[in-house]
Amino acid sequence: MSPRGRRPAGGASAREAILAAAGDLFAERGFERTTMRAVATRADVDPALIHHYFVNKEGLLAAALALPIDPEAVLSGLDQDPDRAGEALVRRVLGVWEGDPETRRRLLALFRVGMSHEHAAGVLRDLLGRTILAAVGRLAPHDHRALRAALVGTQMGGLLLGRYVLGIPAVRDATADELVMTVGPVVQHYLTGPLDATPTGTNLPQA
Repeated sequence: MSPRGRRPAGGASAREAILAAAGDLFAERGFERTTMRAVATRADVDPALIHHYFVNKEGLLAAALALPIDPEAVLSGLDQDPDRAGEALVRRVLGVWEGDPETRRRLLALFRVGMSHEHAAGVLRDLLGRTILAAVGRLAPHDHRALRAALVGTQMGGLLLGRYVLGIPAVRDATADELVMTVGPVVQHYLTGPLDATPTGTNLPQA
């Protein structure tokens, strides 16, 4: 520590401390109510360091929301067994969230900030679009490809929100295997099943 009791200026440790503090505060307070001074206090650094590394609060938010994983690596190879791709996708995503505590903490911050500020919400939308579209592009038929991607994204987003953010008891307490077996077939249908929106069995009035 410096003579003032703060981390010395510069160095990877100070930058990482700022990012960790920003992620926590954005998640706790949202973007609008998080101040640069509060981040500096939480990180135990001089506020000038935040401007040095990130320029402004928007730059700090963008850096704090950087993905702690490589989506392409997580989703690679799903096309090798297309009939089980839905289960594999659910298992891999849950594995990422439940594998490393630090990765989970950063993903939780991403979710919480994304629900509190439009810029972060845009980052989340871009993330889901890029990752899910990559998987759908290798697996899905050409019909309704954008809709398939959106349905898979909302299904997985709802699962993650219910399990890790809201803590809905039945979803929170289910085992990963149980979720794979129940949610996987739904994702599989969105990926490769028929999505004919035409209603069937409708009795129309006779002229």
